[in-house]
Amino acid sequence: MLFNSIDFAIFLPVAFILYWFVFGKNLRVQNAFILFVSYIFYGWWDWKFLSLIAFSTIVDFVVGLNIGKSDSIAKRKVLLWISILVNLGFLGFFKYYNFFLDSFVDAFNLFGQSISYSGLNIVLPVGISFYTFQTMSYSIDVYRKKLEPTKDFVAFGAYVSFFPQLVAGPIERAVNLLPQFSKKREFDYEIAVKGLKQIVWGFFKKVVIADNCAYYVNDIFQNYDSYGGLILLLGAVLFAFQIYGDFSGYSDIAIGVSRLFGFDLMKNFAFPYFSRDIAEFWRRWHISLSTWFRDYLYIPIGGSKGGMAMKVRNTFVIFLVSGFWHGANWTFVAWGAINALYFLPLLLLKKNRSNLEVVAENSTLPTLKEFASVLITFFLTCVAWVFFRAESVSKALSYLKQMFTDFSISSNLEIPAFIFIILALFIIVEWTGRRGAFALDKPLFNVSGLDKAFYLIVCVSTYLFANFDSKYEFIYFQF
Repeated sequence: MLFNSIDFAIFLPVAFILYWFVFGKNLRVQNAFILFVSYIFYGWWDWKFLSLIAFSTIVDFVVGLNIGKSDSIAKRKVLLWISILVNLGFLGFFKYYNFFLDSFVDAFNLFGQSISYSGLNIVLPVGISFYTFQTMSYSIDVYRKKLEPTKDFVAFGAYVSFFPQLVAGPIERAVNLLPQFSKKREFDYEIAVKGLKQIVWGFFKKVVIADNCAYYVNDIFQNYDSYGGLILLLGAVLFAFQIYGDFSGYSDIAIGVSRLFGFDLMKNFAFPYFSRDIAEFWRRWHISLSTWFRDYLYIPIGGSKGGMAMKVRNTFVIFLVSGFWHGANWTFVAWGAINALYFLPLLLLKKNRSNLEVVAENSTLPTLKEFASVLITFFLTCVAWVFFRAESVSKALSYLKQMFTDFSISSNLEIPAFIFIILALFIIVEWTGRRGAFALDKPLFNVSGLDKAFYLIVCVSTYLFANFDSKYEFIYFQF
């Protein structure tokens, strides 16, 4: 079920009313209801894959219980590896089987050996990369004794399948989300209002910013050989706004909807395009995934310990794996490698933790140095995004070659002025609200009446300028 659909517009208020006014007096019944509506939400896309998420839930629940009961290190490790292999096995088969098969055949072709084969017509389950990592984090944290295993299967099932963040994150940790299913939840008007504000802003980012940019991004990337370098640069910039509006918009809606049901999810984006270097960008972009890889991969393989060679190696490992997590295509690996190369000078010069605070934290405008740093970081990010968006590495390289060598400005592409106007206003609002959890988290004006008027303008603008074309699904659904 898509957030930006009529189905969800009916589903959400019905679920909300039943949750609070019918099942609100009994915590276990509330949890059972969350589990029920989460399966409806996921099954709306394809009910056949409900068995997959149910099996993963059962495996990790049983593994967690048995790890908690055992004092044997060897047995605990075996149980942990059962969880890891089952989860990664499903993920590897559905997401990477054909990729590895194609790569294997291509490798033989390089040496003049032709192999005939037929791949499998595999449908990738929506959100499998997200809920797989979520269930694995539970097993790992129980193994590390950071979390007591739960004996409440319904609560655990609701944690794994929690519908607001099920298919595109944030990737929640059991240590944060699971205990919330064990505490009595009461409706809080102020938290609900905050949630509605975040939902509204998330929808604006998705259907106004992302989906309007998507139309022109698709045209430019599909016909890049017909456009000059400046148009290609514009295409890269528009895609940067598209993917940010799309993905952070989903996270905002997910977090906002969770607040309506009395849950607090982790922050997934912290205004990444206002970063002054790539290290800061990655502390602010898809935070739930970055911190997941940090805690469950980067630190276990050595992290920042040891000599510089080990630090460089671990940095490349984390970026390459992160790229590969996004999809079964060498473009994502290349995207990860480019970001690792961006990160390398900061690591070597020990400046990767130079910008930890909010840019221009105590002033309205940035300094010239900060402004230049933000622009350079944004430009480098846009260059890397070309590999993320392109169909192949060769097309990405051709796109960039033309972008940096063809400086003609003539083009048949007509982009309406309102696109640039709403992008400019969007940047202003995001900049003004950069100190909050999301752009509308805190009042933008000192007069409450102006704030209410602004919220109304955002709602009206969302209605007037939204692109509701059903072909523009959330980008991260494919991951």
